[in-house]
Amino acid sequence: MNRRAVLTGALATSLLPRRVAAQAYQISVQHRRVLALAREQLERVRGQVWRSDVVGIADFAMPSSLPRLHFADLEAGMVHSFLVTHGKGSDPEHDGFCKHFSNVINSEASSRGAFITYEWYEGKYGPSIRLGGLEADNCNAATRAIVMHPAWYADPAMLQKWGKLGRSDGCFAMAPGDFTQALWHLAAGRLLFADRLGLG
Repeated sequence: MNRRAVLTGALATSLLPRRVAAQAYQISVQHRRVLALAREQLERVRGQVWRSDVVGIADFAMPSSLPRLHFADLEAGMVHSFLVTHGKGSDPEHDGFCKHFSNVINSEASSRGAFITYEWYEGKYGPSIRLGGLEADNCNAATRAIVMHPAWYADPAMLQKWGKLGRSDGCFAMAPGDFTQALWHLAAGRLLFADRLGLG
């Protein structure tokens, strides 16, 4: 047998656990950051939300090709992450990155800050969740009809074809297969916080 092939195979095998461990470490570090930020933001607006078990964190520093909407279960200490879109007005070049925020009506941009989730309703894309903006940076959310909803352009199949998700009009659009999780765990008076966070 070729000695170089044996050494190469042995080296690859020895590196594999380290790579897996490094990936797990990065995920756990990210999740700890998400949980810490969720607790911090919940304390900041606790008097304005009704439920404190789960907090949504949208990290728009990450591209749309990565899971950047985190559901932080503060009671279980767990984080579940999903794909989510940003608005056309935040990404006019459509390169997959949210570059700026706006609270202006008809801007079609994403807004930053704390939102409260309200009841679900039947909308253009099916069951959707109304949002209310709790800060000056997103106080027009209801007027702008900024909501959470499922959308075909937020499906992982978009990544296979284009390497990025489609864009919304400023709403938090999720893959249809994932949106049930939002209906179950994030609706009805919980906090959704969005910004360019860089949580990793």
